[in-house]
Amino acid sequence: MDTVSSKAADLALPAPAERQSTSVSGLWPDLTIELWRAAEAESFGLGLEEFSLVLTSVGERVNHGFPPSVVPGAAQKAEFYRGLHLSELALAHSCALGRETAWEAFLGRFRESVLRAAISITGSASLGQDLADSLYAELYGLRESAGERRSPLASYSGRGSLMGWLRATLVQRSRDHHRRTYRETPLDGVESVAVAPPTPVPSELARLTAAVARTLRGLTAEDRFLLSAYYLDRQTLFQIAQTLAVHEATISRRLKRLAANLRKQLLENLVSGGLSKAAAEETLGTDPRDIEINLRKLLQTSQISPFSQQTPTPASDSL
Repeated sequence: MDTVSSKAADLALPAPAERQSTSVSGLWPDLTIELWRAAEAESFGLGLEEFSLVLTSVGERVNHGFPPSVVPGAAQKAEFYRGLHLSELALAHSCALGRETAWEAFLGRFRESVLRAAISITGSASLGQDLADSLYAELYGLRESAGERRSPLASYSGRGSLMGWLRATLVQRSRDHHRRTYRETPLDGVESVAVAPPTPVPSELARLTAAVARTLRGLTAEDRFLLSAYYLDRQTLFQIAQTLAVHEATISRRLKRLAANLRKQLLENLVSGGLSKAAAEETLGTDPRDIEINLRKLLQTSQISPFSQQTPTPASDSL
């Protein structure tokens, strides 16, 4: 994420006493401003209220990351929003609105990575270029619906990386093209030879799967429990804190540090597996649904004793 931030004087925000309890979109003003600044949405030409509406739409669409039967509270909603890829969410939706500044930033960030992914998917430089070009045309919104130009970028939720979303879109477009081409090819009375479809995922997928398994197996039982409880069982920070007899703020800090350490270890494992650092970074954007791995089995752990009963170590302090 870029480190340039807007000056307070340029934001022209109302004074605290003048702010309403909620914005037009339903988000709390202070939280909206925090997220808007964190995303640096203004640099992409996306206004505060526009970004607030995007956030609200994403949150309502996925129930803030919870099952439909759960009604999340204010703190859980705020935690969900802070966990999004905010900068990429702002960039994608600004592009969907046709903002030129956003498109320049988008192409600068993703042009080379999209082309590499497209070539990897099709197995051909020329076909990969065609696939990438067709994706740009679609993302720019050349197709119209009800008289309006629509861009698929408007559906990006920010829950995964934007590069992962772009890769998944490339894979789907490649599959669609293959099915359409295969169906429309005339037989002319000659028995056709079956043609294998293009590889639906990058060649690095097997390495990523192995790296994920190797990284998770190297975790302590306590860390595996935290990941399983929070990400698979969807327990709240409060529920996990009660189980481990600590404050929920402790769980929040440890999960954040654990996620950062996991990413670092994954990169190291991918590089040691033969990928360059740039390729490893790109591979981490893979759609998780493409990884054939049993995360729950890998994260299964023995009984966990409360944090307060464990002897602190330098390693545990860093997670």
